[in-house]
Amino acid sequence: MDKAWWKEAVVYQVYPRSFMDSDGDGIGDINGILMKLDYLQELGVNVIWLSPVYQSPNDDNGYDISDYKSIMTEFGTMADFDRLLKAVHERGMKIMMDLVVNHSSDEHPWFKESRSSKDNPKRDYYIWKPGRNGKEPNNWESIFKGSAWEYDEGTDEYYLHLFSRKQPDLNWENPKLREEIYSIMTWWLDKGVDGFRMDVINFLSKDQSYTDGAVHHEKQYGDGSPFFLNGPRIHEFLQEINQRALSGHDVITVGEMPGVTPEEAQLFTGKDRGELHMVFQFEHMDLGSGPAGKWSNDKWKLTDLKRILSKWQTGLEGDGWNSLYWNNHDQPRIVSRFGHDGKYRIESAKMLAACLHMLQGTPYIYQGEELGMTNVAFESIDDYRDIETLNSYEELVNSHGWSKERMMSAIHARSRDNARTPIQWNDSRNAGFTKGVPWIKVNPNFPEINAEKAYNDPNSIFHFYKKLIQLRKKHEIVVYGRYELLLPDDERIFAYTRSFEGEKLLVLCNFKEEQASYTLPEELHAYSATRLISNYDQEEVSNYDQEEEGISGKPLRPYECRVYLLK
Repeated sequence: MDKAWWKEAVVYQVYPRSFMDSDGDGIGDINGILMKLDYLQELGVNVIWLSPVYQSPNDDNGYDISDYKSIMTEFGTMADFDRLLKAVHERGMKIMMDLVVNHSSDEHPWFKESRSSKDNPKRDYYIWKPGRNGKEPNNWESIFKGSAWEYDEGTDEYYLHLFSRKQPDLNWENPKLREEIYSIMTWWLDKGVDGFRMDVINFLSKDQSYTDGAVHHEKQYGDGSPFFLNGPRIHEFLQEINQRALSGHDVITVGEMPGVTPEEAQLFTGKDRGELHMVFQFEHMDLGSGPAGKWSNDKWKLTDLKRILSKWQTGLEGDGWNSLYWNNHDQPRIVSRFGHDGKYRIESAKMLAACLHMLQGTPYIYQGEELGMTNVAFESIDDYRDIETLNSYEELVNSHGWSKERMMSAIHARSRDNARTPIQWNDSRNAGFTKGVPWIKVNPNFPEINAEKAYNDPNSIFHFYKKLIQLRKKHEIVVYGRYELLLPDDERIFAYTRSFEGEKLLVLCNFKEEQASYTLPEELHAYSATRLISNYDQEEVSNYDQEEEGISGKPLRPYECRVYLLK
């Protein structure tokens, strides 16, 4: 196993708009992040991933960039960013930028030129097609609903936008466009940033046939994903990114890749491939999706979660690397989704943390996860800000006949805005996030769930995360150990081992709110055990197979987790 600093790191994602507001305008900003660096240092994270801070009209909360070399006015100035970067480095931490280069904003100067005429030199920076029989060039559906094509009257052609109509897709077939992007990346690297999280990076290469997609479930539009996911030139493009921009820099790279398989991910992350260090895959996050995608919000089974995570653990073992995450800016809060955000909120949040952080890969913590922040249930659709949520409400309620109650229930469970409510710093007005009116409402449970309260409680979720990070730094087996699933058919317990240089970790996690018994393989009898961490107060156990513990152990209490080091 090749060792690397980015394998040993723990990454913390900051969504700046909701992190901390320093100037009272209701919007989080760069100086707000600066104010909270000591908090992040205390937690023990190594890398701060900043969601986009570039100039943007904010159609998709900064993922629609109009200037890649400027800071969003609401977030501050480039001088503020430079101060942040310096302060982060002084604390021994690193900054990973969000690189959004599948698309730009329609307000980017490139696009303004591109749409000005068919013979403009930048016309081919974007993907333009003539209509077909008076309609769109093909039937592809946008990720944000509706057609993926927008008609431009001025030039009588359509441009492709796999996301919002204000996010036109860049044309990676154009070498001049690619050079512009490498120049931007190099500019940031020269400034001193420490890596990139690459937004939907496996969308870059489109099948140039632009064939119609299959139409599923009586939908109006077709599924174009077979023609833009992991397209014919994707490996070439990623290798070129590496050669033209990243080479010579000891940085961290992770690619967001919907629809990728472990076999494909091994190609993207293989150590001799010269592409990426790791990918974000979504298979475990798609549990419960149905005919209406995530809005179906169907039941999920623990055996499916174990099967998916195990497939990725073993699929990338040895040549490739996993990113480990439960939460990000696009996902609901994990304690509400896979845990219990009521009676067992603290226990289940800790259990989920241990389950994830003891897997092989680089763990990502999303802001507020370390506090056990929960989903929010706003009563009115008017309280939501997310373009995907609003567009889906419009389509499913007004066009597909869903009741408002059914849709709001799905939104409460799966909306991206669940992750975007402001960080709950304390129990003062607006949870200490802003002195103004927050851009999105604060979750009303902030008097109970907040950072100040967690920091002052040695048994809090925050201190549990801190201990997990310390264990990772102390025990190489947590980073490099080989994974093996135990009890694959158990619907209550997720159990696995990690093996490295004669040691084993045993991880036991109860995903249910009732007690769960288990029987472990006989070969574990031979080991003595030390309990490294648990989410219930328990005495240290010196010998794993002594009478009071037993090889099967005491039954796991509701949402209990135990991690043992076996020697």
